[in-house]
Amino acid sequence: MSNIKEKLFTEFQAPTTQEWLDKIEVDLKGADFQKRLVWRTNEGFNVQPFYRREDLKDLKTPDALPGEFPFVRGNKKDTNEWYVRQNIVVTDPAEANKKALDILMKGVDSIGFKLGHAELSAEFIETLLKDIRLDCVEVSYRACMRHALQLADLLVAYFEKQGYDKEKIVGGVGFDPIERMLMKGKDSTMLLADMPKLVEKLKDYPNLRCVMVHSDLLNNSGAYIVQELGYALAWGNEYLQEMVDAGVDVDLAAKSIKFYMGISENYFMEIAKFRAARLLWAQIVKQYEPKCDCACKMVINASTSTYNQTVFDSYVNLLRSQTEAMSAALGGVHSMVVTPFDAPYEKPTDFSERIARNQQLLIKEESHFDRIVDPSAGSYYIEHLTDALAHEAWKIFLKVEEEGGFLEAVKKGSVQDDINATNVKRHGDAAKRKEFLLGTNQFPNFTEKSEGKEPMACDCSCKHTGDADVPSLKASRLASDFENLRLTTEKAAKVPTAFMLTIGNLAMRQARAQFSCNFLACAGYKVIDNLGFKNVEEGVDAALAANADIVVICSSDDEYAEYAIPAFKYLNGRAMFVVAGAPACMEDLKAAGIENYIHVKCNVLETLKEYNQKLGI
Repeated sequence: MSNIKEKLFTEFQAPTTQEWLDKIEVDLKGADFQKRLVWRTNEGFNVQPFYRREDLKDLKTPDALPGEFPFVRGNKKDTNEWYVRQNIVVTDPAEANKKALDILMKGVDSIGFKLGHAELSAEFIETLLKDIRLDCVEVSYRACMRHALQLADLLVAYFEKQGYDKEKIVGGVGFDPIERMLMKGKDSTMLLADMPKLVEKLKDYPNLRCVMVHSDLLNNSGAYIVQELGYALAWGNEYLQEMVDAGVDVDLAAKSIKFYMGISENYFMEIAKFRAARLLWAQIVKQYEPKCDCACKMVINASTSTYNQTVFDSYVNLLRSQTEAMSAALGGVHSMVVTPFDAPYEKPTDFSERIARNQQLLIKEESHFDRIVDPSAGSYYIEHLTDALAHEAWKIFLKVEEEGGFLEAVKKGSVQDDINATNVKRHGDAAKRKEFLLGTNQFPNFTEKSEGKEPMACDCSCKHTGDADVPSLKASRLASDFENLRLTTEKAAKVPTAFMLTIGNLAMRQARAQFSCNFLACAGYKVIDNLGFKNVEEGVDAALAANADIVVICSSDDEYAEYAIPAFKYLNGRAMFVVAGAPACMEDLKAAGIENYIHVKCNVLETLKEYNQKLGI
């Protein structure tokens, strides 16, 4: 056998970047390269249509190694294993224990117990944790923060009673006063004094973290990726500084912090986000001069977003959460929660929870995402995204520090204002279909009914009354406006019927009919498409025979001058008349009394609300 190693493709000469650009310019036929192919992201930087090795020459991230500072390539060297987590809301400890034991036999190896305002006691903890091997699985606990110290004492007593090896206890005790401020607008500053005490109580358990940064709250409130990342870093630094100022050892303080981050639908950028997060957090902790670089590791529990989940066509939520889970896995998170697809409208069922677990098991057991550490390393595109996100997030971090730190920024409301403004913008973009939600504002299921499904209200364990001390986040799912519109239509005495009067140019009438059907079905209207009519009278008569409430004429721009006004006059107010498109003759059509037009520049949501009003809904 020949020992000669042959380099493949040596007979081909690699084209230069300029040669690629020249070829693209030819293919664009004079169109502006920057406008047609360069993507301006919501995160504040441009993404090119292609990248080459030379684009990475000034970046340091490709030289990093797994498991080594600054941990951009992950905290582990030999595996990409993560914990498959499922959260359990505890109302009865015995029932919660039964459920935990059941799902631990079905692929879960991490439990998150949400205790709320439970009456804590030694008996409560023993009942909750009965037969759960805490040295084999990860378990996290979250009670009302005013009882965090009591919870820590009870857990330590239980661990000692069971004789557990302290090194093998993995999990967390949730303590995050700032999250409460962002959610409820209640000043929780006084609780920060408990943080050093909590860390002290759990210091002998190196893998039991107790100071949490819940930036997933920002994600679920509509924050862009760079906002979540920048504020998460500032949030974590606030807690780290508080602990160090209180006399907690730097290494212990840093190792007590755990980040809970969301995952949005932007597949590659989310992979880069987790890489950039570890990189920047390591640099922040390094400035406190810890004795060991291991203190600089960022431990992340990632949860798929609820912000883009929908009530209608809810099985599409599975597609969203699946790609989100893949992003987090490839990004190298410590643990992950996949939100069940039915969470927007009901308490998740056994079926939806099983599917959510299996979504993680699928990418683990069948796609082997747990085998390779940081498989995206070296990808020119992802390395660029990692660097760009790090730069933009760092700007946010520095801005917050200039305001006096994250806590001060939250008290002033600047963080909330920023996220709320983004939420408003994204709802506006969804209304105009600049941001797509499959099955909601784009390609809705024409025949779907709610069948009693109603959007769930926010179910927070902490209940508060009285005036807010600080501004709060105004969280609302991106689909909520369209869902409210569609539910309003569905509850009307008569659901409107929209009839496509297709006439003239075959290609244009079919394209505009399809566009119009999708447009009007977003409000839950019944839509009737047609193959085409010989004349407008035939089309109008067919529409009236179908009891149409809306007649949409679908043709070419040139032919509207011929067909639209005769059709409008023949209809004679017996139904709403709509023109599909924005033809050059629009002013002439308006002069004839035609006032309704639907096209790609329309605000879909506002247009449909207006139609509902005209139809008496």
